Amino acid sequence: MIDQETVKNIRTGAKVKVYERIKEGDKERIGAFEGVVIAKKHGSEKGGTFTVRGRLGEYGLEKTYPVHSPLISKVDIIGTPKKVSRSKIYYVRDLSPKRIREKIGQSI
Repeated sequence: MIDQETVKNIRTGAKVKVYERIKEGDKERIGAFEGVVIAKKHGSEKGGTFTVRGRLGEYGLEKTYPVHSPLISKVDIIGTPKKVSRSKIYYVRDLSPKRIREKIGQSI
């Protein structure tokens, strides 16, 4: 689970690295997913989530994580945005990584 200080610092436009527990058969490993937070819903409530958009090869990939999920071992905040004028930045789905860097100061 994520501590409350980290939950407050996860903001739209921030570049994060999420470490999640992945169970494969009887083995368990930790996998990392890095990307930009494009949405945060319901804050730190019981049903709160945040959506991270990253790149896997040449494809864009989005994952939605519950804030209080026991499968998340930790979240590292790599960078914070210069300025984001919206709470949901779904428009980055249509932008290239270069344009995202110009808009919010982070790259996917």
